[in-house]
Amino acid sequence: MKKLFFLALAGILMLSGCSTGTTTEESPAPTGETASIDEQAAEPLTVYLNDFDAIIPDLFKEKTGYDVEVVVGNGAEIMSRIEAEKSNPQWDVVWMDSMYDIYNLDLDGQLMTNVDVANAANLTDEFSALVPDDKCFYPTGAHAAGVIVYRNDIWSEEDAPKSYEDLTDPKYAGQIAMADPGVAAPAYPLAAYFFDEMSMDGAKEYFTTLFENGLKVYPKNPQVVEALASGEVSIAMLQESNAYGMIASGEPITIVWPESGAAASTRVAAISASTDQPDIAKAFVDFLLDPEVQQALIDAGDEGYFTPSVSGVTQKADRAADEPKLAFADTAFGAENEAEIKSWFADYSAQ
Repeated sequence: MKKLFFLALAGILMLSGCSTGTTTEESPAPTGETASIDEQAAEPLTVYLNDFDAIIPDLFKEKTGYDVEVVVGNGAEIMSRIEAEKSNPQWDVVWMDSMYDIYNLDLDGQLMTNVDVANAANLTDEFSALVPDDKCFYPTGAHAAGVIVYRNDIWSEEDAPKSYEDLTDPKYAGQIAMADPGVAAPAYPLAAYFFDEMSMDGAKEYFTTLFENGLKVYPKNPQVVEALASGEVSIAMLQESNAYGMIASGEPITIVWPESGAAASTRVAAISASTDQPDIAKAFVDFLLDPEVQQALIDAGDEGYFTPSVSGVTQKADRAADEPKLAFADTAFGAENEAEIKSWFADYSAQ
């Protein structure tokens, strides 16, 4: 499988500056594991992801004794890479906040199914319900793809929007921004929530109103942050870690969690059907469902603002104080309609 292209992949990683957990020594198998796992451990596990790359290799090595090599990109980059490698996959595990993209990989036969891992027993009821019947992926947490944020030096609490519906008010003309659903991994779940909640026609009408009212769409959430900080816009549907980061940096930003729930982006982990390291890949998924690991991701990760998928984990204090509520679009709906929704946004944004 990926052995044929290992050197090419290494070259890509060096050019892109991606984090890596590769070591020059063969990884020792944990005590009590079978010989087959010893053989699999001869090469690092290759994980495609879009978050937490800085700390994952060391955490996984510490927990299991195995090496992991991460390949990092945004949602569109990772999915494009997987598509380009379809005939000869170079990845063992994909872990990213694109539940609908990952589910489509399952429908295409690219994922290992009936994956059983011990730590799945730790899943809360909310997240256990998101595991597909064929166990092709497991959720490792979810975050708000779009809390409402506004500049409190421009809008008073009374005048600021309180709900997604409020954003259509003409008084906010030219002041609202969001990330592109076709580029940013969390932005598609945001869009999918509206299309699932309002129906396809209803959501198109909603976003048409926003576009006609001057909605600005930026490639990714960091560009939305820049627009807010510069005053180019004063309101946004913003991924929550970016929102809390703005407050931490002293920006005059207030976060509003809609009472109905903020559209959720669910981070999931899945294993390639073509992996030649199935046991270590399962160990990686199991590792992600360990409460100690999820606590480490919240405490030390670069995307620590999220709702953990397993019990026994404490979320960040400032987030908890906001009493966050998430709203999930249906998995099958989001996967089935992904191409149409992204195409509609692309066409409308180009007008």
